[in-house]
Amino acid sequence: MMVVLGIDPGTAITGWGILDEQWEVKGFGCIKTKSVDSLPERLKIIHRELKKVIALYKPDAAAIEEIFVARNKQNTILVGEARGVAILAAAEEGIPVSEYSALQVKQALVGYGHAEKGQVQRMLKNILKLKEIPRPDDAADALAVAMCHLNSQKMRRISGGI
Repeated sequence: MMVVLGIDPGTAITGWGILDEQWEVKGFGCIKTKSVDSLPERLKIIHRELKKVIALYKPDAAAIEEIFVARNKQNTILVGEARGVAILAAAEEGIPVSEYSALQVKQALVGYGHAEKGQVQRMLKNILKLKEIPRPDDAADALAVAMCHLNSQKMRRISGGI
């Protein structure tokens, strides 16, 4: 049974979620870093903590959200650096990494690529039969990315790998 690690990268908060192909949530959470720490220290923390998650849950695949290029270019660069160490953590363990845009994630969960964050979170809660929306938002976003990957893999199998 495929187990997927979903990642919502950020230097302040990196969300992670573990989901299997039966829609069972194995775990989720966030890696938080302190703004007073240097960027190299923050990236080291993200890498180290994701390696712990990988060691604990042993995912077969990882899915990460692509960078949304915002007006704040500095913030975009920082998210890119967090993405890099997250991808590295998975790659070091031989875990294939797939990337999905926010539009693809929303489309997979809600059927509409421009859905509001609240719509995505409510759909996630309903599909996964959770009592409440996972908190913080970064963890919910990571689970949504994992679900998007599982849906994508299912569609590839159905369509014969096209």
